[in-house]
Amino acid sequence: MKTNQSKKLYKKGLKHLVGAVNSPVRAFSSVGGNPIFMESAHKSRIQDVDHNTYVDYVLSYGPMILGHGNKKVIKAVKTAVDKGFSFGASTAGEIELAKIVCDAFPEMDKVRFVNSGTEAVLSAIRLARAFTEKDEIIKFSGCYHGHSDALLVAAGSGLATLSMPGSKGVPKDAVKNTLIAKYNDLESVAQHLEESDNVAAIIIEPVAGNMGTVVPSKAFIKGLNKLARKYQVLIIADEVMAGFRSHFGGAYELLGLHADIICLGKVIGGGMPVGAYGAREEIMQMVAPLGGMYQAGTLSGNPIAMAAGIATLSELKKANPYEGFNETAAQIENMLLKAAKKHHVKVTVNRFGSMINAFFTEQTVVDFETAQSSNVKEFATFFWELLRQGVSIPPAQFEAWFLSTTLTKKDLKQTALAIDKAMEKVSEMKNN
Repeated sequence: MKTNQSKKLYKKGLKHLVGAVNSPVRAFSSVGGNPIFMESAHKSRIQDVDHNTYVDYVLSYGPMILGHGNKKVIKAVKTAVDKGFSFGASTAGEIELAKIVCDAFPEMDKVRFVNSGTEAVLSAIRLARAFTEKDEIIKFSGCYHGHSDALLVAAGSGLATLSMPGSKGVPKDAVKNTLIAKYNDLESVAQHLEESDNVAAIIIEPVAGNMGTVVPSKAFIKGLNKLARKYQVLIIADEVMAGFRSHFGGAYELLGLHADIICLGKVIGGGMPVGAYGAREEIMQMVAPLGGMYQAGTLSGNPIAMAAGIATLSELKKANPYEGFNETAAQIENMLLKAAKKHHVKVTVNRFGSMINAFFTEQTVVDFETAQSSNVKEFATFFWELLRQGVSIPPAQFEAWFLSTTLTKKDLKQTALAIDKAMEKVSEMKNN
């Protein structure tokens, strides 16, 4: 595996980019070595600047559910580009994508488009506070909801990978109304609600993806619904990652969670920068220009992103790939467990829809604490050998892997062989 050009670009990038990257996870800090610079992608495969090609399970951290370079998405984007990049005015595309999104979510009468998942969540938090006239938010340790100050505590994603407890520059006052509960632990939620009458909402990733893929228990979801009703607090479902990845809608529906406000991103933009938040009419009436909760954005609902989103969701609905995703995820789980057993490596696999993770631990991973029992050194060895074998997964233990509709039998065969080689390397590393 050649990396000369990536090394040159990394060195060059250090001069003007912070760490030569624009998002910390891309720096490969938790797996060691220099980051790989990508050049192009097509369908299920991605190519770096040294012309190494990989089966892609990163998929831009989720958005590329149709694979790379989908012809209909490209055509839609080109058509939109020819008409103009951005107008600072309303367009028909916003209405069309809004209808598709609202139709997919029974609880959503209206939606507001923004430019990122972070924007969607910080707006949803503000909306919950405006609607309830309360200040506190309950979040779960290990769940990452973007980098807004109030939620950048006990977060997953890069913070978990880098073992950072939070972020410098976040004032204590910014997080004083953020209460931390334990994922899959009702008692920790109930305690906060019993002790405070100032809780506006509980925010949750219905399927966590930023401490690795972690799925809530049925009892936990059922209990969460009861607590929200009892204490009259809203539930915010952060579906930025999981939205449209387990069925044509939100993971929360399949799990039985009663969401009041839903946050979206990634898939709904088809690779373009898009976020969204939506809720029933009564709640969305609070948002300006109808109500007093202010939120705005120069590029919100821009025609290029709307075109990509419309094309992506239209193709996704037509293809209905979800049964296939479940089957493929089960195949990959079997590959991981079989190879781990063969090479005497302790591995736990979690999956939901088209999201999957291998944790290098024998513990059942149900929350942030058990996720952190994973051996990150073993993961790093596993990651690099997969890469050498032509398979790309996120360069961090605590990031979900994603499936696309373009995976082929050939890709899966290569993945199986790569996983076997990588588990062998982990075993060798342990024994040396």
